[in-house]
Amino acid sequence: MSGDETRVTKISTLKDVSAERSTECCLVQIHGPELGKKYLIDSELTIGRDQGNHIWVDLDNVSRRHARVRGHGGRMFVEDLGSTNGTYLNDQEVLQASPLRSGDLIKVGGSIFKFLDGDNIETQYHETIYTLTIADGLTGINNKRYFLEYLEKEMGRSARYQRSLTLMMFDIDHFKQINDVHGHLAGDYVLRELSQSIKRMVRREQCFARYGGEEFALVMPEDGPDKARVFAEKIRRFIAEKTFVYDEKEIPVTISIGVGEMTQDMAEPAHFIKVADANLYKAKKTGRNRVVG
Repeated sequence: MSGDETRVTKISTLKDVSAERSTECCLVQIHGPELGKKYLIDSELTIGRDQGNHIWVDLDNVSRRHARVRGHGGRMFVEDLGSTNGTYLNDQEVLQASPLRSGDLIKVGGSIFKFLDGDNIETQYHETIYTLTIADGLTGINNKRYFLEYLEKEMGRSARYQRSLTLMMFDIDHFKQINDVHGHLAGDYVLRELSQSIKRMVRREQCFARYGGEEFALVMPEDGPDKARVFAEKIRRFIAEKTFVYDEKEIPVTISIGVGEMTQDMAEPAHFIKVADANLYKAKKTGRNRVVG
């Protein structure tokens, strides 16, 4: 698959499907170029970069004919069509036609589709769209929009009640190198695995979010800077010692962390983020894989 084969396509030209199954099952793109778009499924639906597919995805890591969803024996199945980068169902590579259940995630290159099936498909669809407004489709954690709204609310609460509020900003060291050496699908795996691992360490009252790219944020209400630094070091050490394996190859992963504490002169989230980001920059300039703040 060479660069000159890349096509500029529009997914909005999805072929019409019969009304018979219009309320029975569909795919919803939760990560990729057409975020939130719904594709109704009749008996068969193909995904790829070629114009002849029902769903066109304009990404270099998607093959011309990449994957197919088809009905058989009253069920829907997903299968890979000999793609270069493989098709994944709930993070497991699809090696043969695999049955689908409502809520399953299908990864095709850099795009992810959620399969919805059942009598309440419209309700499921609207719930999925709502989730997309607050959650990142790739990692499953809070997105930037939710983080900024949460931080603004907690800053107001902190100022009103004179309670401590700390913010942790961190990103993955040499993430571009991970993509260059192991491929973008491996990079996506690292982002998801790291996010889910840290999410299990975060308390319910805290906010953990993907800020953008390989950068993350963690808001800690009522935790002072000393406690926040201890937690930051715990996260840093956990990631450095964790084994990340993709396609049978181990990928070394470390993170750099900047910690900031809210002060009275911080009028809005941008000011707070700037302080934590500055400490993150110091952590990266002084050797990476460390906590500053």
